[in-house]
Amino acid sequence: MTASARAAELVRIAAEAAGDKLADDIIAYDVSEQLAITDAFVLCSAPNDRQVRAIVDEIEKRLREDADAKPVRREGEREGRWVLLDYLDVIVHVQHEEDRTFYALERLWKDCPTITLPEHVNAHAAQRARAAGPGGAGE
Repeated sequence: MTASARAAELVRIAAEAAGDKLADDIIAYDVSEQLAITDAFVLCSAPNDRQVRAIVDEIEKRLREDADAKPVRREGEREGRWVLLDYLDVIVHVQHEEDRTFYALERLWKDCPTITLPEHVNAHAAQRARAAGPGGAGE
């Protein structure tokens, strides 16, 4: 079993929205064979709480406008460090960089297939890495 066409559409819209708000390390997993509660996870991160909230707001806006989807559950919004948006078919995790490193959700789902995202979704992160140069801190 693989993620439904609806889940794939929601993943694409959420990933593009996150990318437009400069989210880092956007990745999606097809978890349909591992979990009965959802088809896919979208993971992304941001360097600060304010940007986490901006990414969440954009994802919600775009999914509402482009796919008529509303989350059935939201968690973590007050703290702004790890916000979970549950759209039934897809669960979106937007994490502060520190929390993403600490909880390492990628390790838990590494055996699940990734869902291919449009190339431009992570383009800003690649651009920023090139600008930082070999030392990684923008010499």
